[in-house]
Parts: sequence; C-alpha cells; structure tokens
Amino acid sequence: MIYTVTLNPSIDYIVRLDKLVNGITNRTTSEEYYYGGKGINVSCVLAELDIDSTAYGFVAGFTGEAIEKGIRNDRIITDFIKLKHGISRINIKIKAGEETEINCQGPHIDERELERLLQKIDRISTGDTLVLAGSIPNTMPDNVYETMMERIRHKKVRIVVDATRQLLVNSLKYKPFMIKPNRQELSEIFEAEVKTEDDIEKYAKELQKMGAQNVLISLGGEGAMLIDEYGKKHKAGVLKEKVINTVGSGDSMVAGFIAGYEKTHDYAYALKLGSVCGNATAFLAGLATKEKIEELLEKFNSQ
Repeated sequence: MIYTVTLNPSIDYIVRLDKLVNGITNRTTSEEYYYGGKGINVSCVLAELDIDSTAYGFVAGFTGEAIEKGIRNDRIITDFIKLKHGISRINIKIKAGEETEINCQGPHIDERELERLLQKIDRISTGDTLVLAGSIPNTMPDNVYETMMERIRHKKVRIVVDATRQLLVNSLKYKPFMIKPNRQELSEIFEAEVKTEDDIEKYAKELQKMGAQNVLISLGGEGAMLIDEYGKKHKAGVLKEKVINTVGSGDSMVAGFIAGYEKTHDYAYALKLGSVCGNATAFLAGLATKEKIEELLEKFNSQ
C-alpha cells in the first residue's frame, strides 16, 4: 500500500477578475476550487493511474469534511484525524493579471492528535511506500517527519520525501527511497550556483552520499533528471503545449514516478511517467487526468 501524509490540507479557492482594485467591491469573472495539499495531490494522481493509496493527515470543521468527501473514491482510502476545533484552510488565489495568494494557517494540532497520527504510521508495513510531502504547520514540531521515519526505520518501507531545504536534508539519515529537490533547492542546500547539467548531477550525487537512494530533480521548463540508486543518469524533456497551471505539477511527477516504479521497477520508465504526469497537470486547470496522461504518454513515446 502507498500512504501519503498531508499535515495541513486546504481548499484552494481560485477567483478570476479582469482587474483587482483595492478599497472597493470587486466582481469575479469566474471561480473554481480544488482540494489541496501535496500528499493529497499525490493520492489523487495515483488514483488516475489506477494505483490505490491511503491518505493520512488532519482535517477540521466543515471544510475538512468537504476535503475528505471530495477526494474519496474507489482508489483512495481517506484516514484523516478529525480535529475537534477549527477548520481546515481555505487558501485564496486571486488571478487578475498578476496572481495574488492568501494562504491561511489552518487549525491547531496538539500533541495528543499528533500521537494519533503517529500510531497510524506505526501500522505501515515492510514493502509499503510512505510519501511525506509539503511543509509542516507552525503548530507542530519541525522534526515531525523525522519522528515518523524513526518509528518505521526498522521496516523496509520505501520513503519518498518532497520537502524543502532543511526538512529534506534532515530526512537523509533515514535513507529515503526517493527525494525530489529542484534546481533552486540544490543551490540553497549546498550554497552554490547550480547552472549546468554537470552541476545538477554533481550535487544530486552529494545528496546520495548523504543517504538518498534516488534523486529526482525537477527542472521546470527544461524537464527533469533522475540519478538512480546505481548512479545512472536519466533525463526527460517536456512537451510543448500551453501551460495553464503549474500548481501540483511536482506532486503529479512524484505520483507518476511512484506508479511507474511500482508497475515496472524500471527507473527510466518511472521518470518518463513522472514527467508525463507533471506535464499533464501543467496543461490542465486542475490535476492530471487519466485521459490527459494517456494522451501525453503517447506523444512522449513518439518523440
């Protein structure tokens, strides 16, 4: 089973306006909403790839109920901790020429509620995959990912970490199966300019020396690179289509990589499917769909 963890899920409410003017009532031209959170995004794209997963995390109030109901389907088991107080976040994305975001804090999570989540983590078994994705809420200890990994370190669990800077570095002692930094994060971690392909490969291998098994580097419009556990370099480009939305593209890449590896145990195919899923999300208003993934995979294969 694949388990995803989303500590602070949200409803992302997107409003579009011709122009945003401060101090008056503005009228939207359209609105849409999506259930957000990096782990949730991974579960949703895995479902499009016919892969089952269990979604862990915290939800609260009427927005939490909406998130849980909204993502539940035959391929996703929702097993969230329901908090007694507060509501899950509503993040507002204002698109009016420029994009403005208002991201809320989310509900308070106390030690007892965290312990309930950790007890769920304890049930993860050898052969399972655990995806730790996103930032940690400011009401939780900043070593919570390390605590989770520590509790299962004696089991052979594939751990995937998609987090930034110190959160990522701190995970390396647990030898995660895969990590997904981008070029900027490599620069920040090593305090160095990372410009060329050789630079990317060099610092990815440094992360492997620190404990990572596979390092997947997302390069935005330049595609992606994977340095696999055997030291082999794999590259994938991008398809040319109008980019509509980049939110969730990285999570979609993680989902595609996991699904590709689950199905074939072939790193080259895992990278290809990950890249296709990341592209599919970028070319849609929401997350990648099965239909878009299949369409783009055919185009990728014909390149």
